[in-house]
Amino acid sequence: MSIAGAKSSGTAVTQVDVFTDEPYTGNPAGVCILDHSRDDIWMSRVAREMACPNTAFVQSRPDGDGLDLRWFTGGGIEVDLCGHATLATAHVLYERKVLSEHQPARFYTRSGVLTAWRRAGDGIEMDFPLEIASPSEPPPALLAGLGAEPVWVGRNRLDYVVEVASQDVLRSLKPDLNTLARIETRGLVVTASAAAPQLSRYDYVLRFFGPRVGIPEDMVTGTAHCALAPYWRDRFADGRTSFTAFQASPRGGLVSVRIEGDRVMIGGKAVTVLRGELLA
Repeated sequence: MSIAGAKSSGTAVTQVDVFTDEPYTGNPAGVCILDHSRDDIWMSRVAREMACPNTAFVQSRPDGDGLDLRWFTGGGIEVDLCGHATLATAHVLYERKVLSEHQPARFYTRSGVLTAWRRAGDGIEMDFPLEIASPSEPPPALLAGLGAEPVWVGRNRLDYVVEVASQDVLRSLKPDLNTLARIETRGLVVTASAAAPQLSRYDYVLRFFGPRVGIPEDMVTGTAHCALAPYWRDRFADGRTSFTAFQASPRGGLVSVRIEGDRVMIGGKAVTVLRGELLA
């Protein structure tokens, strides 16, 4: 697969709002299509310039088998896994017709091979690994910085995961981000069951705080569901494996979640809000 020629005179860059079909809501991501390799310092600087929570850098592999994909936060820090910027990248590749409508995107990343594909009339779905959080003793900075009493605390290789008592508690959180930044983790996933799932469009709610990697509060976090899907599967009594989640951030966003074996399918819509070129 080649994406050479997807640019014109400069390096193509696109900003996409993810997990939404309405511009200026959901989670913004930058997508930078590379026609040749760039070093880490350059990518870090571009991510800072884009000032999105994450910017994805995608490049054709020399053997033609898929694409190399990396993610850098708005603070210029490379992360191991990013859901919304992966979905944004697939969206751009389909929109620019680098991929045909029925062709899956195959990404080689620091978290293994990830795939994404179009769902007819319903956005893009991604195949991600489960990242089950094991019960963990909360560090003092978590208890001091969260601003609410946890119901449950766990950790996986990416984040701490915290359940709080209710959706109202979750929405009212005003954490001390300077304190949370002392915790050696990518971020803090905070979740609660939906207040009235039979009346709402979603089963559980969440917020994500990542001050240590330059993301004070993420607007919609795809990778959080790698942990939350198995967590809520075990918490709900009906044995369900498919969910709709709502991220109760200032911009908000809906995510579809479905467990298949040791993988989780994370889906949502996206809309392009900016196209341009990096000339320097």
